[in-house]
Amino acid sequence: MSEAASAVRPATPAPVGRVLRIDTGLRIGGDVDTLKLAVELQLPQRISAAPVLLVCMPGGGMNRRYWDLRPDDGDTSYSFAAQMTARGLLVLLVDPVGIGDSDRPSDGWALRPEVLADAHHAAIAAVCAGLRDGSLVAGLPALPQLQSIGVGHSLGALLSIVQQARHASHAGIAVLGFGCDGLPDYLVPEARALIGDTEAFRMRLPELARAQFGEPFATLKPSRPSTGLFAAERAEMKGMLALRPAAAPVLAVGATQAMFPGNVAPEAASISVPVFVGVGELDLVGPAQRIPASFTACHDLLLHVLPQAGHSHFLFPARHGLYSRLAGWAQAFAAAQAAPSSLHS
Repeated sequence: MSEAASAVRPATPAPVGRVLRIDTGLRIGGDVDTLKLAVELQLPQRISAAPVLLVCMPGGGMNRRYWDLRPDDGDTSYSFAAQMTARGLLVLLVDPVGIGDSDRPSDGWALRPEVLADAHHAAIAAVCAGLRDGSLVAGLPALPQLQSIGVGHSLGALLSIVQQARHASHAGIAVLGFGCDGLPDYLVPEARALIGDTEAFRMRLPELARAQFGEPFATLKPSRPSTGLFAAERAEMKGMLALRPAAAPVLAVGATQAMFPGNVAPEAASISVPVFVGVGELDLVGPAQRIPASFTACHDLLLHVLPQAGHSHFLFPARHGLYSRLAGWAQAFAAAQAAPSSLHS
């Protein structure tokens, strides 16, 4: 390995957890201003010569805090962000449009996954460009070889898949707790009647989302059946308590699409970059071995099943294996892609 490939550069960044508001260029209906996306940049102590940015999109009912769960005792083992920065990766926590500190449009029914994907891509591309040329954060050196990986959980994975299919935003994607089989048993009858007719379903999506949730930014109330669905009864209590600040409304239109069988199957089938699939053994996505079959254009896919873990992966002991496997996967292919330029330097 060359000296350039193995070198690391100390970072002199802004404080961990710097929140930025980035213009998406999206304006909906009668809204006067374009919507802004709230993102939180967390940086490692040292940045490698083949830097990787993990762009983390939370699932339905969660804001960006899902990726940075912090119990009162300071335990960082539940924080995906802390675990990844400790391994040398940059992390960008994203509040999707309409959630958390991101702007919320007046018409939430207009937030189809493709609309969200276009808005998110515009903002995230601006962040990546600013990191590559050194203009984003004062004191942080330019990272011209930076590669981004889209990391999504549940509904966030659906949004990451749609974004990648439409814009090829990232060098790879990590899909956590998501599959294209959907949750048909939980759909309202009007939506369930359209199973097998994806085109008709998509045409009627806002209407069906209204029937499913009643409001575009819906608040879900936990129930005993949903607790079983998420395998939460097996989760660690300290992690469960740390999850509370991450609670947020659900983007009803996207969530309805996520529940439909074949939800984003065409988009998944078009993705050719490396894909990491992480799913709990007790997850709600069905048989884990079915998920890779959705990515028919991908020739570099890694499936990692978390033993005895439910849907919110970071609340279970198997999270430690996920952290190591995902970080190693991201760093390995980033280093491999950077190697040719290093050999000619």
